[in-house]
Amino acid sequence: MTKITEELNQPLLIDGAMSTALEQLGADTNNPLWTASVLDKQPNLVKQVHQEYFKVGARLAITDTYQANVPAFVANGYSERQAHALIKRAVQLARDARDEYQQATGVYNYIAGAVGPYGAYLADGSEYTGDYQRSEAEFKEFHRPRLMDILSVGVDVIAIETQPRLDEVIAVLKLAKELAPTTPCYVSFSLKNHATLADGTPLAVAAATVDQYDNVFAIGANCIPLERVAPAVTVIRRATDKPIIAYPNSSAVYDPQTKTWAYPHGHRSLASYLPQWLSAGVTIVGGCCTTTPADIALLHEKLTERSEREGTAND
Repeated sequence: MTKITEELNQPLLIDGAMSTALEQLGADTNNPLWTASVLDKQPNLVKQVHQEYFKVGARLAITDTYQANVPAFVANGYSERQAHALIKRAVQLARDARDEYQQATGVYNYIAGAVGPYGAYLADGSEYTGDYQRSEAEFKEFHRPRLMDILSVGVDVIAIETQPRLDEVIAVLKLAKELAPTTPCYVSFSLKNHATLADGTPLAVAAATVDQYDNVFAIGANCIPLERVAPAVTVIRRATDKPIIAYPNSSAVYDPQTKTWAYPHGHRSLASYLPQWLSAGVTIVGGCCTTTPADIALLHEKLTERSEREGTAND
């Protein structure tokens, strides 16, 4: 494993959404490539988003490669060569932002290479349903080019995220072990409810299964409603002793037709839920779709206050 695992004796803060932050900067992500489309025309904005998250306290940045894959780029008019270049650019932008932050502050932050599910490539919301079927070989064939590009530039960890299907996760873990046996991975599932993956697999079974892979250093869930985090973490904790990762959305609801989010319960604060998440066992925490640097800043503030209280109590 890498240095990141040595820091998990206390909560580690991830960044928030790439999409929402890009949109706040004026980028148009309402297209089949989603945030990956910005890598071509406005790459400086992607770097700026990473920089903003580092400035508010994020220690782990997720690359803009969730929906960046070769078939998707080719389907949208790019050549395979251009597709590979854009995937590599996404990783380099995150690394550049990290390195510049380290030069300015002396703090070394981490880069997670995002591997979104096959369902994200379909661009129809399938990452929230798992309503697709592929063989292990087909999953590996789909994910291999992107993962090779990510690894060629270099990341601290591999983020196998928003995963609705256990069989796809197993295929990606085997591929990661083949391509980068010493690079740690985290697995973050997409859930139907607090106890079930989007495809119907019991969360307890999924967590116990990926727990057996020695290249997995953390297990959790992302892009789920705020109120679902604590009960889901409780289920995961029963199945593994590994660190648990959670980065929910703002309890928003996604419309795959318009590619927009609605807020049936209004905007909710991630920071207000943080105490119950930490009590349930979350070690790595941040935000997903609809969250912003402002959300991560509040989480950082709460984590800092908690650390200071614990430090005072131990004096």
